[in-house]
Amino acid sequence: MHELILGGARSGKSRLAERLAAESGLAVTYIATSQPLDGEMSVRVQQHRARRPAHWGLVEEPVALARVLREQAGADKCLLVDCLTLWLTNLLMLDDPARLSAERDALLDCLSDLPGRLLLVSNETGLGVVPLGELTRHYVDEAGWLHQALAERCERVVFTVAGLPMVLKGEAL
Repeated sequence: MHELILGGARSGKSRLAERLAAESGLAVTYIATSQPLDGEMSVRVQQHRARRPAHWGLVEEPVALARVLREQAGADKCLLVDCLTLWLTNLLMLDDPARLSAERDALLDCLSDLPGRLLLVSNETGLGVVPLGELTRHYVDEAGWLHQALAERCERVVFTVAGLPMVLKGEAL
């Protein structure tokens, strides 16, 4: 099963994904897209690491997500990607629209061929006012389009608020 878990900052989306991965009974590989480029982000990364089971695998990949998914997927595995909006930010910061398009398309194209369970975590950024800056508007647009495309391809889509999951598509939790 492929699942998209959306929510705002501190909504409980990562905790939900981690719980679902732990309950899956499968070997779990956590795919981290963040780049701890400052002290605050390093603290966030450490907090995520501290709450994950030590026996879970870890792959850190800020850009080539589809490649890693293809390499890591297996019928007996659960892959947890956290998070797609950081991945998107990494691509936008490359200042290479062709790379953004290529990586996004590669992700969308590989999903139907991936065996096993896949949990995709992402920040829902489209619930507020339209941002003022060009880069921020581009980011919100790209995230929204990515989420729509992923929601079409995933069997379950969950939106989390205040730690409470709301299933938008697919089987109840």
